[in-house]
Amino acid sequence: MTCFDQVAEAAAFLKVRLASLNPRIGIVLGSGLGAVADAVTDPVVVPYAEIPHFPRSTVEGHVGRIVAGLLGGVPVVVMQGRVHFYEGYSPEEVTFPLRVLGALGIRAVVLTCAAGGIAEGYSVGQLVALSDHINLMGWNPLIGPNEPRFAFRPGAGLRFPDMTEAYSKALRSLAKQAASEEGFALDEGVYLAVSGPSFETPAEIRAFRALGATLVGMSTVPETIVARHMGIEVLGLACVANLAAGMGATTLSHQEVFAVGRQVEHRLARLLERLAPRIAALVETEKNEEKQP
Repeated sequence: MTCFDQVAEAAAFLKVRLASLNPRIGIVLGSGLGAVADAVTDPVVVPYAEIPHFPRSTVEGHVGRIVAGLLGGVPVVVMQGRVHFYEGYSPEEVTFPLRVLGALGIRAVVLTCAAGGIAEGYSVGQLVALSDHINLMGWNPLIGPNEPRFAFRPGAGLRFPDMTEAYSKALRSLAKQAASEEGFALDEGVYLAVSGPSFETPAEIRAFRALGATLVGMSTVPETIVARHMGIEVLGLACVANLAAGMGATTLSHQEVFAVGRQVEHRLARLLERLAPRIAALVETEKNEEKQP
């Protein structure tokens, strides 16, 4: 069975469970950021373990379930937890859930993550919108035969997808507006992805800063690449969970990352609840434009 067939089987299973719900927005929650799922009303909860072929998270702070329902009055499907390359999963497995979201009809996805802050001036607990990324994971999820059937909108599914605007300018603009209404500024940053699981050394952080990175983490980039391959618009939101190696006095740990996420998750939930209807309106506008001759 090919990856496409497995994705189709998983999506078909979820469509039955989600019944009449027809979500066009997906949300992926990073470490300690699970409260967004609690804000979903009329939820349908599906553990990853019940979904055919779906990988299961083994990391603290990643519950491992789909929560679908209404957020801000619009239908969404939330992934409460993700899997990572460092857990031993293959690139295909790491990005499999995002492929399934695409097969469900998702047109825009919000990828959240916990990240180390590289830029001077970042504060622990700050939310940052991703404007770009640098992939230093050592691999790309599109390596191997191209599967054009993953094109879920016109112009997608290409062997060499354009990544000039990996993170949607329009979605970032909406997010900044919503954040302002919530009473805080949403800065932009460049996310650098490494494979992990060890934290970075101070020398590596200095090198990453020289490359132009302001954040570092171990996720998000593979999902972004696959989303853009499918024609899905991406909004990336990072929580500065700690100051990167050499920038603070504390020892880096996942417990700190998880604890900071728990402090920020309710702010993120309010932001996304305000933002979801605006993303839905933008998606609908783009969909109507695609139908025009």
